[in-house]
Amino acid sequence: MKRSRHKIVSDILHICVTGASKTRIVYQANLNFNTVNPYMDMLIEKNLIKVERGRMVSYHTTERGINLLNEIDHIYKDLPEL
Repeated sequence: MKRSRHKIVSDILHICVTGASKTRIVYQANLNFNTVNPYMDMLIEKNLIKVERGRMVSYHTTERGINLLNEIDHIYKDLPEL
């Protein structure tokens, strides 16, 4: 069964809460590098994740992203699994 865009966004936001490399996001969200790039670009543009550049590049869920994630989790909690 295919995941919805909303579920993929939720997965990425969850992974980035503690900070994550793009490789970690790809593997934990079960995506590939070509698929993850448009999601990452959109999440950065919407200020839902931020990029921290240092020795390694890492992605972190912003406060706005955490608020959205809490709302998404609340909605999924109230919906029955299909």
